[in-house]
Amino acid sequence: MSLMMQALLKAGSGMVLAGLLLFVPAGTLAYPGAWAFMALLFVPMLGVGTVLLLKSPELLRKRLNTRETERTQGIVILLSSLLFVAAFVLAGLDFRFGWTHVPMAARGIAAVLLLLAYGLYMEVMRENAWLSRTVEVQQGQKVVDKGLYGIVRHPMYLATLLLFLTIPLVLGSWVSFAVLLLMVPVLVLRILSEEKVLVKGLEGYEAYREKVRYRLLPGIW
Repeated sequence: MSLMMQALLKAGSGMVLAGLLLFVPAGTLAYPGAWAFMALLFVPMLGVGTVLLLKSPELLRKRLNTRETERTQGIVILLSSLLFVAAFVLAGLDFRFGWTHVPMAARGIAAVLLLLAYGLYMEVMRENAWLSRTVEVQQGQKVVDKGLYGIVRHPMYLATLLLFLTIPLVLGSWVSFAVLLLMVPVLVLRILSEEKVLVKGLEGYEAYREKVRYRLLPGIW
């Protein structure tokens, strides 16, 4: 019950914050892109949270923990938060003043890709019971090298990148998209920092790096 309340509180506060950051700058509640984004993000989130609560409460507990002990990761979280606030506020202002226009077809494709990103999240969580939102090596942790982890070393961040780049298109703002493009180097910084921790503390990770060459995008990086 405590875990359920914690998850509901986190989801609810996230929903309220997102709404404030979008609708207040937009100056209206009649912002279709914002409502579409809220539905696409939070409805699946509640579904995934419910599944985790029933089938893997320990994994849900890990996903709710956001306290970073690594200094570099703390900086990454701060930068990510600032970029998200800026992107949401600018999306609202973009809608209000009509700075840019994203074609409806592009918004529809972005919505499908956003749901695909959620599907990737779910698959990664199914494959990796050690998955955590913080960078750490857990007691008894083993290297996962099957499924998506046999293609790239960080499939969760691939899903995250897809999510980041589709959200502003669903919101209908190229200005917001330009801001969230800055999440690419931030994610790269997080991955490089995380791999240092894993190489140092997780047995077998060095061999896994040699086996699976690409971190994020097959054939690219």
